Amino acid sequence: MAGGGHDLWVFGYGSLMWRPGFAYEEAQHARLIGYRRCFCIYSVYHRGTLQRPGLVLGLDRGGACEGIAYRIPAARAQETTQYLRAREQVHGVYRETHVPVEMIASPDRGVLALAYIVERAHPNYAGQLPLTVQAGLIHGARGRSGANLDYLISTLQHLAQVGIRERELERILTIIGPHAARLPGGKGQSPHTAAVVRLTQQRRSIRCGKLPKGDRRFIYRQRLGL
Repeated sequence: MAGGGHDLWVFGYGSLMWRPGFAYEEAQHARLIGYRRCFCIYSVYHRGTLQRPGLVLGLDRGGACEGIAYRIPAARAQETTQYLRAREQVHGVYRETHVPVEMIASPDRGVLALAYIVERAHPNYAGQLPLTVQAGLIHGARGRSGANLDYLISTLQHLAQVGIRERELERILTIIGPHAARLPGGKGQSPHTAAVVRLTQQRRSIRCGKLPKGDRRFIYRQRLGL
């Protein structure tokens, strides 16, 4: 847990896998049971805008998810938690919690890890959209952290490096165009991504919420009185 003199474990399943943004002592291929990785959140900040939302990954109920568990020394636990809240809780669409994860290489080794699961009551929760709709949103959106398509490509590239297959995400990329998989993702925007963003900026608008800042762990649940 954060504070209390204990090391902090963080479970990364999306951008934290390739851009954690914090120092860690250990990184392990890990599995979380009971939640799955999916494009279930409208992004109006990092990978889209209010006028042209994109989609980002969330942990939604059901299934299982493989990712990376990071161990942060106790001395850095508080600052790491504060960094993650500022990064992940811009609009309160995630709920901060601790979940049990198991290490793939050592199934008997389990830890409680900090994770950000989707807040289903939030207006930016997209639910389970058809794959063609997901592909259309991802194809042309761009936010402060870059193009949504680069986010998808980077996710698939880093999942592959760890040895994880995510067939639903692969199908989304196939719908967008298989040639996109050969382009580099990550921080910089590829020429293909820049072109398709320009071509697809004009899409139907989706109403997404914008929330005030505050205690970011359970910000939207607090607003609802949950």
